[in-house]
Amino acid sequence: MFGLTAFSSLFAIVDPFAALPAFLALTGGEHEAKRKGIAFRASLTTIVVLSTFALTGKLIFRFFGITIPAFKIAGGILLFTIALDMLRAKPSKTRTTLAETEEGAHKEDVGVVPVGIPLLSGPGAIASVTLLGERAKSLDERAALLIAITAIGLLTWGVLRSGDVVARVLGKTGINLIARIMGLLLAAVAAQFVIDGVQAVVRAV
Repeated sequence: MFGLTAFSSLFAIVDPFAALPAFLALTGGEHEAKRKGIAFRASLTTIVVLSTFALTGKLIFRFFGITIPAFKIAGGILLFTIALDMLRAKPSKTRTTLAETEEGAHKEDVGVVPVGIPLLSGPGAIASVTLLGERAKSLDERAALLIAITAIGLLTWGVLRSGDVVARVLGKTGINLIARIMGLLLAAVAAQFVIDGVQAVVRAV
C-alpha cells in the first residue's frame, strides 16, 4: 500500500507528459539515437536525485534544524501551487522557468539540466520524496519507495524516448487532460501533507 501511494503521488508531480513539450523543443534538432540517449540520462538523473533525497531527507532535516511538521506544511503548500498550475494546464514556474529552459537549450547535453533537473526532479518532487522518505518507517517501506522511484524513472524514459509518438497520439488536448488529472491527485496529496503537519503541531502544543 505504501509503495502504491508513493508511486501515485510521485508520478503526479514528476509527470513526464507535462515535461514532454519542453523535451521535444529542447531536442528538436537532434537525431533519434541522440534524443533517446538524452531521454535515458534525464530519467537516470531523476532516479538518482529522488533516491538520494528519499534516503538522506532525515539527515538534511537534522542539519538545518527543520522539524518534520514544518516541512510537511511548507511542502504541501508548494505542491498545492504546482497542482493549481496543472489544473489550469499551465507550465509551473516552480518546476522550471523560461530563462532556465532557454539556457538549457544551448547546453551540449540537456538530459541532466534542465530536463532531469529541474523539469522532472524539481523542488516539488524533491519535497514530496523527502516527506515520503520520512514516512517510510520500515525497511520494506523504504525499499517500496525506491522501487516506486525506479518505476517512475523507467516510465519517464519510455514517455520521453517515444515523445513524438506520444505527442502525436495524445495531442495538446490529451496532454492537458492528463495534466489536469495529475493536478487533482497532487492537490489531494498536498492537502494531506498540510493536514498531517498541522495535526502534528497541535499534538505537540
